[in-house]
Amino acid sequence: MSSDDPTLALARELIARHSVTPDDSGCLDVIAARLAPLGFACERIDGGGVSNLWARRGRAQPVLCFAGHTDVVPTGPLDAWATPPFEPTIRDGVLYGRGAADMKSSLAAFVVAIERFVAAHPSHAGSIALLLTSDEEGAATHGTVKVVEALAARGERLDYCIVGEPTSVAVLGDTIKNGRRGSLSATLRVKGLQGHVAYPHLARNPVHRFAPALAELAATKWDEGNEFFPPTTWQVSNIHAGTGANNVIPGVCEVMFNFRFASVSSAESLEARTREVLDRHGLEYEIDWHLSGKPFITGRGRLVAALSDAIRETLAVDTELSTTGGTSDGRFIADICREVVEFGPVNASIHKVNEHIAVDALAPLAAVYERAMARLLA
Repeated sequence: MSSDDPTLALARELIARHSVTPDDSGCLDVIAARLAPLGFACERIDGGGVSNLWARRGRAQPVLCFAGHTDVVPTGPLDAWATPPFEPTIRDGVLYGRGAADMKSSLAAFVVAIERFVAAHPSHAGSIALLLTSDEEGAATHGTVKVVEALAARGERLDYCIVGEPTSVAVLGDTIKNGRRGSLSATLRVKGLQGHVAYPHLARNPVHRFAPALAELAATKWDEGNEFFPPTTWQVSNIHAGTGANNVIPGVCEVMFNFRFASVSSAESLEARTREVLDRHGLEYEIDWHLSGKPFITGRGRLVAALSDAIRETLAVDTELSTTGGTSDGRFIADICREVVEFGPVNASIHKVNEHIAVDALAPLAAVYERAMARLLA
């Protein structure tokens, strides 16, 4: 690839900005400056120290939205990087830098694809939009979710959305994420009665009391999954009890756990079934729930077909659909958009030291996005 390739050039410009979550570091200004001359109305919906951009060209349906984030995770120890993480560097055909794969290369490919598509189809059907935030890698409480709320409040709906998350596994194009599992967490406090270990009859050990319920919860089959999702899983992430002394029976056992759940279950049903187990074991407890994302799924409709065909034509790769992995901002966008998928670069180096992307993947990535646009809006 030529060093003056526009996708590579923009990716390097974005990587050079120290946009550790939730700091945008001016990335959205760079992108808006490229979009405005194309006829995009660029609107900032900032709040809570987070920068958000909603940009739209056209007012007609269908609306095809590209979504992503400018923020990156912290670098980790700088001396572990071969080159400084915010100095984009090419070595042996590979572009290194924090955000190279997750997901500044996708953002650059979005912009270049849109520029080329608009130049070729200035009177295209429908509308093109971008929804970008600096709050995806962090708490995700003032980012995409707030933009979605603002759009919903004024009645704006999306038809198709491509989130630029790094979904590819072995080679660019091999995987599209067409949904994600839900994530439901809880902090459980099982109450006992503190006492001396030599006098257990004068105390109630909450660890002992919880152990049978723990075994039952761990062995429970919550659902069967479906054609898109594996069965729901329940995992303990932390258990703590005691004062640190070996002669004190603890008064409270605190347990943190998480459900990753398929669309065949709901947060409400999982909460109810958990409480039923705890109650049946006669536990005295308090429990706080946190739903960080509902499951969403996009079947084999027009968006999946358009993107799969674009990948095949550009890369000669037959892509697979997957719902594996954690959560993404697609969980928020699905509330106002009927078809949501994720597609982007190889994800092997994301969040790692020496994050990188193959230079020769950048132009094809932009070409896939452009061809998908043509199939949906030309």
